[in-house]
Amino acid sequence: MANLKELRNRIVSIGSTMQITSAMKMVSAAKLKKAQDSITQMRPYANKLKEILSNVSATLDASENAFAEDRDVKNVLLIVVNSNRGLCGAFNSSIVKLSKKMVAEYEGQNVKVHVKAIGKKAWDAYRKTDNIHSENNDIWNDLHFEGAAAIAEEAMNGFLDGTFDRVEVVYNHFKNAAVQEATRELFLPVVPTVSENGSTGGDYIYEPSKEEILEDLIPTSLKIQIFKALLDSNASEHGARMTAMHKATDNANDLKNQLTLDYNKARQAAITNEILEIVGGAEALNG
Repeated sequence: MANLKELRNRIVSIGSTMQITSAMKMVSAAKLKKAQDSITQMRPYANKLKEILSNVSATLDASENAFAEDRDVKNVLLIVVNSNRGLCGAFNSSIVKLSKKMVAEYEGQNVKVHVKAIGKKAWDAYRKTDNIHSENNDIWNDLHFEGAAAIAEEAMNGFLDGTFDRVEVVYNHFKNAAVQEATRELFLPVVPTVSENGSTGGDYIYEPSKEEILEDLIPTSLKIQIFKALLDSNASEHGARMTAMHKATDNANDLKNQLTLDYNKARQAAITNEILEIVGGAEALNG
């Protein structure tokens, strides 16, 4: 059994760790509320706009919508969305695992994969590979639509000029504070919606004109999809960190209680030994 001084030092150390993990849990809980409100308000709008975009794309030919052009896939851009910090459970590792699985699948088909890393953890996972294309770690310092639009424009321009034949986004989909789902989502090309009866598109009335509306609708919709993915990932990060720090605090508390019990047992054993020594010495003197 460890000596009393060692046990005391471990108990004090675990107590300090508990204070840190508890504080991180409270900070993440405070940030989660705002992040959760943002994604829950954005998601219906983004999903409906994506549905309209898919329906409208089905009514257009290739000359009217270059973003729907279906090509032989030779170059793929993966936008891998992770965080800048750790201590959030499997949040980062699940995205790295899924993205690397996708890289292996594409390379097995002789497709060149380019990775745009969003967040330091994604950058760390790919910076020593020849897949890395670019990175953007500063987006999390001030998450806003303009930053997401810049990421989307880079991917859109790469698709239009033929640098990439396909663009996919890998991110954590926020379900609730305890559940985040690693998700892969096709960004480009835009896939037209086909109903069960085989019909495509929808019945829309365009005002002022179809061309003017689509010229603005398609790029805006694509930028919003990226913004939604970033908001999803942001809320997922805070939820994952809050859950991880809650579990860490509970585990530290259990360990501290066990060490306190061991300390009390060791202290009682030491006191008992001292009493026995005193009694034994007294009996020896009496004898």
